Amino acid sequence: MTAIPQHVLDSQKSALNTLVATQATLFAGFEKLVDLNLKVVKATLDEVAQTSQQAIGVKDPQEAAAFASSLVQPGAEKAMAYGKHVYDIVASVQGELAKLAETQIAEGQQQVADAVEQFSKNAPAGSESAVALLKSSLATANGAYESMTKAAKQAAEVAESNLNAAANATFKAATDAADAATKSTRSRRAAA
Repeated sequence: MTAIPQHVLDSQKSALNTLVATQATLFAGFEKLVDLNLKVVKATLDEVAQTSQQAIGVKDPQEAAAFASSLVQPGAEKAMAYGKHVYDIVASVQGELAKLAETQIAEGQQQVADAVEQFSKNAPAGSESAVALLKSSLATANGAYESMTKAAKQAAEVAESNLNAAANATFKAATDAADAATKSTRSRRAAA
């Protein structure tokens, strides 16, 4: 019977801890989404009841048009706010998972570096060039990983910026449409 080396046990423990942390992060994100959706459903039911009461009091077509146009902007604002909340939750979960992955990768890189160092100490005479090649390859791989990580973070920042710009443009368009509908209704009332 052979004993399992301590570094193998430590590696397994680290992997298990990462798995548990990943599950906890995913569950926390799911929990936040469920909570947000429950709040939205409750608020929507309350608003539907209130809006229904207001709609009952509408007496003529012009008043109905004004009432309908008054609902556009708040609806767009609420949809935008909901989308932003969902995006924030997903981005938070993604950030936590990225941190966990970075930690796991850093540990793996350190283990490989330690193994190469151990190999270089025990390498037979005349294998210095092979050891140097291993160390150089390891440094190149680490550099490539860091470059890819930086590029991915920059791409995520650009995507977030573009998403915010698109959301703001959509909100502005909805606001402009609601304002135009309100002005049209007012001008029809004034003409009547």
